[in-house]
Amino acid sequence: MNAFAIRYRLPVLLLSIGLVLLAIVPLTQLQINSDLESYMPDSMQSKQNNRKIEAYFSSAENLLIVVDAQSAHGADILEPENLRTLQQLSDELQQLPAVSRVHSVFQTTNILHRDGEMLIEPAIPFIPETAAGREQLRTSLHTNDLACGLVISDDFRYAMLMLEVKRDSTLPDADAVLLNQVQRTQRTITETRHRHPAFDGAIYLTGQPYLRDDANRKISRDILILLPIGLVVMLLFLWISFRDFTSVLLPFSIVVFSIVVSMALIPTMGWELSLIGVLIPIMMIAIANNYGVHVIARYQELKLAPPAGETTDANHSLLSHTIRYLRKPVWLCGLTTIAGTMGLAAHLLIPARQMGVISSLGIAFALTLSLTYLPAAMSYFKIKTGRIHTKTTRPTHHLTPLLQHTARQLLKHPRIPIIVAAILFVLCLIGTTGLKVAPDSSSILPPNHEFNQAIRIADQQFGGSKLLNIMIGGDAREPALLEAIDSVSRHMERHPLVGHAASLATMIRKMHADTCSALPHSREAIAQYLELYGMSADVADYERFVDFSYSHTLLTIQYRSASLHEINSLLAELESTLQKHQLNYVIGGVSLVDKEISESVRTGQFSSLAVALLAILILLGIIFRSLQAGLIGSIPLVVAVVCTFGIMGWTGIKLDIVTALLSSISIGLGVDFTIHIFWRMKHELTQHQGDWNQAVINTLAGTGRGISINAFSVMIGFSVLLLSSFPFIQAFGLLIILSLLLCLASALLIIPVICILIKPRFLLTTNK
Repeated sequence: MNAFAIRYRLPVLLLSIGLVLLAIVPLTQLQINSDLESYMPDSMQSKQNNRKIEAYFSSAENLLIVVDAQSAHGADILEPENLRTLQQLSDELQQLPAVSRVHSVFQTTNILHRDGEMLIEPAIPFIPETAAGREQLRTSLHTNDLACGLVISDDFRYAMLMLEVKRDSTLPDADAVLLNQVQRTQRTITETRHRHPAFDGAIYLTGQPYLRDDANRKISRDILILLPIGLVVMLLFLWISFRDFTSVLLPFSIVVFSIVVSMALIPTMGWELSLIGVLIPIMMIAIANNYGVHVIARYQELKLAPPAGETTDANHSLLSHTIRYLRKPVWLCGLTTIAGTMGLAAHLLIPARQMGVISSLGIAFALTLSLTYLPAAMSYFKIKTGRIHTKTTRPTHHLTPLLQHTARQLLKHPRIPIIVAAILFVLCLIGTTGLKVAPDSSSILPPNHEFNQAIRIADQQFGGSKLLNIMIGGDAREPALLEAIDSVSRHMERHPLVGHAASLATMIRKMHADTCSALPHSREAIAQYLELYGMSADVADYERFVDFSYSHTLLTIQYRSASLHEINSLLAELESTLQKHQLNYVIGGVSLVDKEISESVRTGQFSSLAVALLAILILLGIIFRSLQAGLIGSIPLVVAVVCTFGIMGWTGIKLDIVTALLSSISIGLGVDFTIHIFWRMKHELTQHQGDWNQAVINTLAGTGRGISINAFSVMIGFSVLLLSSFPFIQAFGLLIILSLLLCLASALLIIPVICILIKPRFLLTTNK
């Protein structure tokens, strides 16, 4: 390949640059997708159940608005100006085209019984201007269980508005329409506040549509900010390493080319950029320069100390020697990195699989360019030696003497690193028992974000921020069915997570008697109550619980955020109760999708980790023709993965859709260090007739310095993730740096010690 790349250098350059320019065309079609539900395969139970429910009930998503009336004056929501603000906000939101329903205290009714008659009145018939009127309203709302705790908090500090936003999934621009409604909702909130300057409380917005809208903006922001910063950081690192314009520009161009091609592959394959996809260009910055750096560094070394019969001016010949020497180890490192990254293809989340494919192809492209485009381009330029030094000059890098000293200490006390590593491993293994999976999507945005502030208030003051929809088949006007649904509702409301349960049975029970403790015993009475309600109030209040033919009814359960274990316990209790009453049911809801995404994160983590480790073990075994090589070479990777997860457990960092990708990526990158150590050990053992001590010293002083620089360059590349808008991407950046540091330490300390203690036979064979 080296002779071909140099002999046909112009076609190689034109083809490489042409591919990159061609990739710009699909790159302009790149779309962002922040819809978490679409990240799951259609075979997932929650998605199938939601489709079944949507066949009978309108497809809508909820936006929750929490109004905090607390101000410096200590006012509550019943202050006239606060109520006027709330009323106008409610009225104007109802006018938005895609909003099918707004439910607030101003749309809530109060069902009363006087002299044997049912009366239906607005929960707030008028806004009281006097203190006495406000106290009378306070008493009325306190006794109205359709309002208190649902749309008004018990302490009257908070009010909630729930918007049902229509989503027609059959339309090609359904997501765009939905996001437009979120933005119009935000504008309406802002305009309402401007019209009521006396209102000095706070208004928070939450809900999955808002999450997608905000995530879309943050994805764009991360790409536009993190990418340039990452490129500048890598440019500075290359300059510090080589101090030569050409030596910096050529590897840097490979990074840029790899980013363009990788991102262009996403729309080319018919995919969209997900929340996870933000990592792809940063991965290319961190990884794509590695192979080119090795080529430049080796070329500079040969230029200072040419092979026998060569001169420093023999540019093409030196390039041939460089590529011939590096071709095999660079390809092997690239293949193992690809194998580790491809472990993501076994993940359950669709974007994780896509990222595995895209990243692997991007790394393969960078690898190919490093061995073709780079030598072809170098043949046109005069590469300076930069800061490379010969053996006769004094080394300017502090790593070399440090690594030599480390090697000598390892030879004197080989068991100490093993003991220290074992203690750390056990402590971290214990820490993994505390590793938890993020139960929902709230970790996507910062804790102090209004999205999460509204969730906390809803959980504490309104019975919960999450909803389950249970569709029950059968005649909704049949008393026996309503009795069973009512029994399920009452039972579930006693569960510690559940705030409220609502259904057609709930409303009819409220209408039937003053005591609210019974349901009518005839179909005729039920039909009469529904007719009476329709004459006095909005029929949409109960039509949301029943389909047009009255053959399916809906039970909604409102519950608080909780751990996966607690949510599974709630669902088990719900299913047991539904089965006890022999109901024909389907359980759905956005919160169920959230739960299954979290469970797939945990399952996908283990499957992708197992695939990555197995692939690396097999590849190392093939490369060095020994199963022992695969087993020993996997030790640093296992130590790094277990310690990283243990630290997550000890520190409370949860496993989510991004941090779950950690193990496969760190394995793919960390195995390179082991390969370089093994390769150099084999070479040194051959040169020194099996002298293991000298081999360890030379390996750490030589290759140890190289892989240390390589490791820190990758860490620097990933460090820009610490500036991300998303907390879980910041956590990923921190954890991948930690994981690579552990891989490096294991490769430099544990692998040499193991070699000293057991003297593996596969290292005694000659490199070919």
